[in-house]
Amino acid sequence: MNPKVPTPAALLAINAGSSSIKFSLFRLTANVQKIGEGRIIRIGLPGMSFELTRNQFSEIETLPNDVTDYVSAIKFIVDWLECQPLFAQVKVIAHRMVHGMEDCSPAIVNDHMLSTLKKEAGDDPEHLPNEIKLIEAFRYHYPQLPQYVCFDSYFHQDMPAVAKLLPLPRRFTQSGIRRYGFHGLSYQYIMQKLKAEGNGEGKIIIAHLGNGSSLAAVKDGKSVDTTMGFTPASGLPMSTRSGDIDPGVAWHIMKHEGLTADQFIHMTNHESGLLGVSGSSGDMHDLLSRDATDYLAVEAVDLFCYYVKKNIGALTAALSGIDTLVFTGGIGENAAVIRKKACSGLEFLGIELNYEANQKNENVISLAEARVKVYVMPTDEELMMAEMVNELMNI
Repeated sequence: MNPKVPTPAALLAINAGSSSIKFSLFRLTANVQKIGEGRIIRIGLPGMSFELTRNQFSEIETLPNDVTDYVSAIKFIVDWLECQPLFAQVKVIAHRMVHGMEDCSPAIVNDHMLSTLKKEAGDDPEHLPNEIKLIEAFRYHYPQLPQYVCFDSYFHQDMPAVAKLLPLPRRFTQSGIRRYGFHGLSYQYIMQKLKAEGNGEGKIIIAHLGNGSSLAAVKDGKSVDTTMGFTPASGLPMSTRSGDIDPGVAWHIMKHEGLTADQFIHMTNHESGLLGVSGSSGDMHDLLSRDATDYLAVEAVDLFCYYVKKNIGALTAALSGIDTLVFTGGIGENAAVIRKKACSGLEFLGIELNYEANQKNENVISLAEARVKVYVMPTDEELMMAEMVNELMNI
């Protein structure tokens, strides 16, 4: 009689966005293996849904009527997971945390870490409070499971001092007000994939384009600069976030519209960006479907692409050149027209796209003779978290 082989332990990776909760389950074998994933999207918005992927097949499950906001979505996720046979094998939970301030190394969650995160929550009100609620929910229901946090700002910790500095009085710098950068788990994953293919050296710009969007300049594996700064609301115009704006605009709007600071932050995070410019939607797919009839939608798309192109140029200057350009994220991976518009006019940098390869979302979309190699690569922040935590647990 053959001895029973023990079932490998599993890891649950949670990726909480401002209006979504994504999760993935991984087997902790010699190589971390994804065995299932799901997500609740558009939380608190029309069209909220729960999408589940198992055995490479996707399905949409109906959400109960009482799932209407982030708190009820958290409860649904916790309750749903508890009913899944695979969840009994989970031995550790990993959370994506957007902002780590100065202490951004991956770490286990203890009372001190949770207290620190709560103190910093006000610096990123769109992400940290919800991420903390998820940690506390799993801590309450499964106190025996260790939880780890993986910070989006970790990848950028070695940026040059000049790239971190904000031109404000020094007392603010000394209190931690500086440029941190985000989407680091995505950038780290892309760099890992490039290195595995032998293409991780040189001067690389990665464009993570999705509901939240940013670009990063990477030289020989190290972050040199990025478009986001103190919070993920900065940089490019995004789905509903304004990106960088003149501080005088804040003063003018708050004075003449009578907005409080909280109301202004809500407006720049939830009513601006593509939604604000188009007046109809912050979803890029929606806007592209209206390009023949809606000039405001066209203008929103053009503005987004202009900012991407302008920042490719700026980051090329920061790198003193460019060898590789990578598009990733939901928009970066799937919207050929966005990549085309963003790269139009950059031939002088050596960026030349192959029209057919770009239309087909192929892995390499640059012309064979082009000096800069342009990739389309899927990212996987949850897998990156799983690998990081697995490594920490085995040190």
